[in-house]
Amino acid sequence: MDLYEYQAKELFAAHGVPVTKGIVVTTVEDATAAATEIGTAVMVKSQVKIGGRGKAGGVKFAKDVASATEHAGNILGLDIKGHITKKLLITEASDIAEEYYVSFLLDRSNRTFLAMATKDGGMEIEQLAEERPEALAKIPVDAIRGVDREKAAEIADAGRFPAEVRDQVIDILVSLWEVFVAEDTTLVEVNPLVKTPEGQVIALDGKVSLDENAEFRHPDHAAFADTDAQNPLEARAKAKGLNYVKLEGQVGIIGNGAGLVMSTLDVVAYAGEKHGNVKPANFLDIGGGASAEVMANGLEIILSDDEVKSVFVNVFGGITACDAVANGIVQALQILGDAATKPLVVRLDGNNVVEGRQILADAAHPLVTLVETMDDAADKAAELANSGV
Repeated sequence: MDLYEYQAKELFAAHGVPVTKGIVVTTVEDATAAATEIGTAVMVKSQVKIGGRGKAGGVKFAKDVASATEHAGNILGLDIKGHITKKLLITEASDIAEEYYVSFLLDRSNRTFLAMATKDGGMEIEQLAEERPEALAKIPVDAIRGVDREKAAEIADAGRFPAEVRDQVIDILVSLWEVFVAEDTTLVEVNPLVKTPEGQVIALDGKVSLDENAEFRHPDHAAFADTDAQNPLEARAKAKGLNYVKLEGQVGIIGNGAGLVMSTLDVVAYAGEKHGNVKPANFLDIGGGASAEVMANGLEIILSDDEVKSVFVNVFGGITACDAVANGIVQALQILGDAATKPLVVRLDGNNVVEGRQILADAAHPLVTLVETMDDAADKAAELANSGV
């Protein structure tokens, strides 16, 4: 889960990283009040989870309260690369003498953690890495040792930070590593890290990505969830413990195993080219436990999508055998009752497939069409979706 800037800076402050004072607002009136409370020149900053806010007009300097009010009115509702500004961070403005860059991230390709640092901040890090790769230090971090002051000094020196700020940067790196580990993140970034004319080093901006696989350890992270931006169906599915992603299509997809579901998306998209160009409507992996309750929850979510015209249930029986899956489908349709109104195409294969197909045949539910192969089932589901459009 990616955090907004203000959320990232809340975590920074909680772990001792120096940040500027800020107030989050959602209206022009609150922005005026926030600027008045801060009492100095302020920055009015769009809170969207995308880069390039400044270039898009989403970050403005306000010398006084009147300017802050004007900028707030212009930025609220601003579309920045498809992200609509609904929140603003009103933060005290800082004079900047120098700009730096530091980050910690999960380096998946090398199966380690990585620190990146440079004294040459103030630009997009991707641009710097491309144009002047030698200016960006990349230091592997051992997961066991982590970042103590000795390791932080190594990173600071590799980033060629000036001597007069070296100790402050070391302290900040140690605190940022604490954020990285304690909050179970995959990315912690400060761009820019700045030195003020008085010589103080502070985090002027921040980016944090939380590892959702570790959310069971952090119930407090639920407060960071962006419920306004979350798709309602995805929110309902998450509450039911389902691995669901909404797509723009007409064929609902249920499968067991991420690889099988991804393959199902491909074959449905291909089959859809022959049937009005219909497309998959979602990704839904029910995993290995295709119980009646899990199947009913999955079907309920998919059938609640007004764009869905048919559903393709594609299951390969393994630990959970096909007869258990078939019973789950039959019971799920009984649970849903009149709420189930759209045709289901079911393809079963693997463990106990004969028994599973027989259970569905005996049930003879009018909404269920049993098809033996994956390609034929995808074709049938696309055909039914097209006829129902």
